[in-house]
Amino acid sequence: MMKQYDDIIIGFGKGGKTLAAELARRGHKVAMIERSDKMYGGTCINIGCIPTKTLVHAAKLAPHGVSWTDQKNYYAQAIRQKEDVVSLLRQKNYDNLTHHPNVTVYTGTGSFTAPDKVEVSLSGREKESLQAPRIFINTGAESIIPPIEGIKGNPHVFTSTSIMELKELPEKLAVIGGGYVGLEFASMYASFGSQVTVLEGHADLIPREDRDVADIVKEVLEKKGITFRMNAKVQSIAGKEIAVRDAVSEEPFHLEADAILLATGRRPFTEGLNLEAAGVETDERGAVKVNERLQTTNPHVWAIGDVKGGLQFTYISLDDYRIIREDLFGDSARSTADRDPVGYSVFIDPPLSRIGLNEEEALRKGLNVKIGKLPVAGIPRARTLGETEGLFKVVIDADTNKIVGCTLFGPESSEVLNSVAIAMKAGMDYTFLRDFIFTHPSMSEALNDLMNV
Repeated sequence: MMKQYDDIIIGFGKGGKTLAAELARRGHKVAMIERSDKMYGGTCINIGCIPTKTLVHAAKLAPHGVSWTDQKNYYAQAIRQKEDVVSLLRQKNYDNLTHHPNVTVYTGTGSFTAPDKVEVSLSGREKESLQAPRIFINTGAESIIPPIEGIKGNPHVFTSTSIMELKELPEKLAVIGGGYVGLEFASMYASFGSQVTVLEGHADLIPREDRDVADIVKEVLEKKGITFRMNAKVQSIAGKEIAVRDAVSEEPFHLEADAILLATGRRPFTEGLNLEAAGVETDERGAVKVNERLQTTNPHVWAIGDVKGGLQFTYISLDDYRIIREDLFGDSARSTADRDPVGYSVFIDPPLSRIGLNEEEALRKGLNVKIGKLPVAGIPRARTLGETEGLFKVVIDADTNKIVGCTLFGPESSEVLNSVAIAMKAGMDYTFLRDFIFTHPSMSEALNDLMNV
């Protein structure tokens, strides 16, 4: 029997759940499909932002100069605390939707059978057929598993999801991949007390950043005890043994680790959706193709969040919801075309935050730029916090006086960046922040000095 709905949402992520609540509030009959009861609320709450940042905070407070047993006990306590936080938020998200009479949650795998029909495979092989004039895909992304011999079935190999279920602190951790996710976990586990080695396949660390910033990031992380092996191409893994080849010298070397983290990227998750039946196309990277208002190649199907490619942040998924909301019920003024600039933060210790162009990108665009730099050690608030490592950097278009980019590597940078983002979005000259009255002592007041160029 075909069940009729006004809207079907596949995936209980940030944008999807917020949209479901909005539609239900407006009287729509909504079906929410989620493949796992461990993912109510989406990636951010269950395996992304919330659990990782809970552990990052715990790692920052981890005791030093204590026994290995004490370090392991503290880590186990941090994992339990993380699980408590995640369970609470997951249940809250589930209750928020299921308590609404217009929302039905199906825990199972959704698959298109037609442009307006979805079949849900529930537990026990039971199936439900649903139909709606509007369908929204919000299935997120998954970890990329590289084709390295010895990964499959190896109990010592983890993804960024599974390692957060590891109850015992690894004495030695190898991180394959020196990107943002890899560095975040490397920093966290080093703070907990693990001996961490990062195996990066390229010559440069975090190549998206200016070299002066990347060099300081590497230096700070090395002071935490993290070892970096650049140009390191992993050949195979056998148990705890990692066989590596130096891409420049061709010299082989071996590394042993109690835990091996694959931090080799994420890709849109569309497995099992049977998108062809809906007339929904994907690009060469497997991301669902969308227009500026997030409609797919089937105009009655939309894509929200990571599954459509691009920036993989929960706040992008939330903004996707806003675009769809305005398109359905407003004046359609919002679109992905007017979203930039969008900032991001990497929660190493201290955090690295960035918005807009870096210096190298601005120069490649032919801009006439002036650069402001401020060592974190020169910020009074950093001194009071006892956290003086890092660098603040701003890129200004000398012809227009507009801020075109800003990189902040230092304590509380994820908060400070929002002030820069607001000024950029509002089209203010850099002098707006240079002359702004901030509270004292605060990290934000450093923008007065940073912008004094």
